[in-house]
Amino acid sequence: MKRSIVYLLCLLVVAWAPATAQESDPAPDPSRVLAVENGPSDQAIAERLRAILGALEHEGITVSVEAGVVRLAGDVADPVIGREVAAIAERLEGVVAVNNALAASDNISQQLNPAVERFRTRFEQFVARLPLFILAAGAFAVIITFGVLLARLRFWDRIAPNSFIAGIYRQAFRVACAIVGIVVALDLLGAAALLGTILGAAGIVGLAIGFAVRDTVENFVASIMLSLRQPFRPNDLVEIEGDVGRVIRLTSRATILLSLDGNHIRIPNAAVFKGRIVNYTQNPARRFMFDIGIDPDADLEATRILAQAALKAQPFVLDDPEELVWIENITESGAILRVTGWIDQNKTGFATARGDAIRLVKAAIEDAGVAIPDTTYRIRLEGVGALPEPAEKAPSREKPAARPPVAPGEGSDYQSEEKALIPLVAAERRDAEDLLERDAPRE
Repeated sequence: MKRSIVYLLCLLVVAWAPATAQESDPAPDPSRVLAVENGPSDQAIAERLRAILGALEHEGITVSVEAGVVRLAGDVADPVIGREVAAIAERLEGVVAVNNALAASDNISQQLNPAVERFRTRFEQFVARLPLFILAAGAFAVIITFGVLLARLRFWDRIAPNSFIAGIYRQAFRVACAIVGIVVALDLLGAAALLGTILGAAGIVGLAIGFAVRDTVENFVASIMLSLRQPFRPNDLVEIEGDVGRVIRLTSRATILLSLDGNHIRIPNAAVFKGRIVNYTQNPARRFMFDIGIDPDADLEATRILAQAALKAQPFVLDDPEELVWIENITESGAILRVTGWIDQNKTGFATARGDAIRLVKAAIEDAGVAIPDTTYRIRLEGVGALPEPAEKAPSREKPAARPPVAPGEGSDYQSEEKALIPLVAAERRDAEDLLERDAPRE
């Protein structure tokens, strides 16, 4: 019984396998079957292709058709023409395959004929569209002229904070008018699609130029910001990143200073905008400071009061803010007094006032019998014979009579070195480009 059931299952498997194989066989693709029934004859295909080549004025090409296979033979001036003819033949009904035997001609004149023909065709098209070109050029010229004339109006000076920004507004308006003129001209010529390509190329070129001249662009933007904010004015005494001098001018690229030595200092505007600026002229009151040593055995508080009174007695020292003297430090050589006082920079030279204050305070301390320590050190060498005794000091001469204190600026010996630069700066600014204006709001 079991053996019969096994035989039956084997027969069923053998019978089912062929049927499954037949069902799994793919159906033939109708697009890959060559249709040969009810198609045009070889002669009809050849005549049809010859008519097409005649209409296209392709001469010297031989066409033969056999069993639906087209054979092309002959010489052509351009290999592109051979590929075009083969593509046309493949699209004809009834064509099974194309045997392209076309070869490029060695005849120079035959090769030049297509180029000459293309040039003649394009020239004829240009002549036909010449009135349209003239109209587009005229529209572009009118828009550009309109933009130039409007850019010259005083309107831009009224809406801009200074002349430099007004110039930027004018230039931006001219560029905008030029772009509008190009768009209108291309639209009249029917080539508005070309504008996207031009703008894309201009964007790429502008990006490359921006990276190449990054420092120049940064200085230009800093010039705009400095001309708007005006952190200093002409002839102001400023310190920029350690350079001290009077401001001559602010250009579109750099800030020019006249140092206290009379030298020109040119600082890029990017460094000025991002750097540390100290303007000594903005506040007329300025404090000077110096240190002076005294004998540590002296009465420090009495000496401090004496130095402060000596400084207060000077006419060039301001009463408000008041002068101050304090004990800054105690060293091996003595005590250090720090002396500070304020002056009016518009009336007194800073360096001259500070030097005069040092002289007068020192004289007042010495007149009170307080010694000022000598910071000279003697070095003794071990193992060296006795050194010769120092020569006796020459008898001291009588001290000259003290000259009465004179306020700096009142005598010929008290000229301010800062004020001496003012006429030099004025001469430098004459007939020169400058972005600074005295009427502009100060930052």
